[in-house]
Amino acid sequence: MKIIIAGDGKVGQALTRLLAQEGHDLVTIDSNPDILEKEMQEIDVISLTGNCAAMDTLKEANVEQTEVLVAATSADETNLLCCLTARRMNPRLHTIARVRSPEYTKQLYMMREEFGLSLIINPEREAAREIFRLMQIPGVLKRETFAKGRVEIVELRINEGSLLENVILHHLPHVLGGCKVLVCAVVRDGKAFIPTGDRTLRRGDHIYVTAPVSSLSELTKKMGITQKKIRHTMLVGGGRVCYYLAQSLISAGVHVKIVEKDPDRCLQLATLLPRAAVIQADGTVQSVLESEGLSEMDALVTLTGMDEQNIITSMYGNMQGVPNIITKVNRMEMSGMLENLPVGSVISPKELCSENIVQYVRAMGNQAGAAVSVHRIAEGRVEALEFVVNKHSHHIDEPLKSFKLKKNVLLACITRHGNTSIPDGNSTFRIGDTVIVVTSREEPIMQFNDIFV
Repeated sequence: MKIIIAGDGKVGQALTRLLAQEGHDLVTIDSNPDILEKEMQEIDVISLTGNCAAMDTLKEANVEQTEVLVAATSADETNLLCCLTARRMNPRLHTIARVRSPEYTKQLYMMREEFGLSLIINPEREAAREIFRLMQIPGVLKRETFAKGRVEIVELRINEGSLLENVILHHLPHVLGGCKVLVCAVVRDGKAFIPTGDRTLRRGDHIYVTAPVSSLSELTKKMGITQKKIRHTMLVGGGRVCYYLAQSLISAGVHVKIVEKDPDRCLQLATLLPRAAVIQADGTVQSVLESEGLSEMDALVTLTGMDEQNIITSMYGNMQGVPNIITKVNRMEMSGMLENLPVGSVISPKELCSENIVQYVRAMGNQAGAAVSVHRIAEGRVEALEFVVNKHSHHIDEPLKSFKLKKNVLLACITRHGNTSIPDGNSTFRIGDTVIVVTSREEPIMQFNDIFV
């Protein structure tokens, strides 16, 4: 597929790497030639220096023959003008714009056709939604939802004394007392793998567990993961993510305290969020956190613009016994470094943004047997894909034990008529079933039939 990526910042670069891995024909545009030159040395793409909203630049990028354009510059207005101009030059073009300003949200959805927008991505809003989802199941580090919300893959950490510490996976059903779940991926010492039944879970492992939603709730109870509903939350840093998240939390009946050091921003937040307690102070200072009752909070979310400050503040919150901690990081390369630090769940708005766009591009293929959704788990080292079985799928109604899957591919669960099961050797899939596949293969799985030997 021919794709133009306008704007080569962190989101643009991450997106270029992901789409290049899948074999797309890419052209990147940016006004900074130094950034483009560095990228061309690392990735096989065509790069153009110029204004991505100008017709001449888009023409040089061959927009008339392009299928998708992603406008991801740092300026909302530039992104919108780029999409509007490109769509006028190529009416068949799919356009995706990164728009971050809350002021534009309502009018953009009303004027989506006028701007020629196929998809609007707001990294801060997506991050807030993800954080809010995580806070619905305290103790879970990450959540990915499949099969219209019936199936989830969640990330858990094996702590000292955990029910799952030193358990062989073959024995997992017995240890969990019949609670049927599947450990579909493990991250240990910075390396991800899809485990076999003879693997033993170790302290410090990050495990990715799939099951029906009801079974995961039972699992967290058996593991002793806190089930206390979050009532009081402290948000450190009053940026856009904070604003979106506070809206959702307040609507859910959560008491929100925001600590922000910029006095003008505090006034804005106090006006926009009258039901939140807004404190004008430096939330990275220990004495401030203590005086504002950090140790009494059910949750701490660190949202400043500095990754290092967020990490340190989250670690201090852990020392103070805050049961639920979520840390925002902007630099995606840092997320893997934090696996063994007590910073709770790690959220990267730019990573979420890139993954959503890749998901849209894959869905555009619209080929029989293509994945209907794709989620990157285990810090991007593993993919979980959702497929719907159709008449062209191989091995329909055949027991799983009668055929082989490719190496590093796992069939994680099957949903049929709204009922989800963890498959065994006697399980089968039928036309219309939803199947979740987990893979750590370097080559992407694009079609359901690609999983078979």
